[in-house]
Amino acid sequence: MAVKKSPKKAASKAKTSAVKTRKTPAIQKKYTKTDILNEISENTSLSKKEVTAVLEELSVLIERHVKKRAIGEFTLPGLLKIKSVARPARPARKNVPNPFRPGEMMDIPRKPASIRVKVLPLKKLKEYAL
Repeated sequence: MAVKKSPKKAASKAKTSAVKTRKTPAIQKKYTKTDILNEISENTSLSKKEVTAVLEELSVLIERHVKKRAIGEFTLPGLLKIKSVARPARPARKNVPNPFRPGEMMDIPRKPASIRVKVLPLKKLKEYAL
């Protein structure tokens, strides 16, 4: 018996190959926010207002992930990961050797605890740069 191929699989392969063959020329100037909105609205079927709303909602979503008492991590799949990292307080130190003037001692003031935001590139973003 011969096995028939389903038309769904053939159609999905055609769609994925069409997406991969799209040419993306390098951009020679830095885009402003307006340029980015125009480019996305031209390449999709969305209006500028809709694209603006999507980007604003993405900003709110990132804020909700990173703010105090939240999970502290947001991942944009394949592109980047945004993490909030807690840095502990550093106590004051006295009579520490000065690295710039050997033989001289110095005092280092204390530093309060803080939160740092780290943005880490993921695999797809790293591949774009190569």
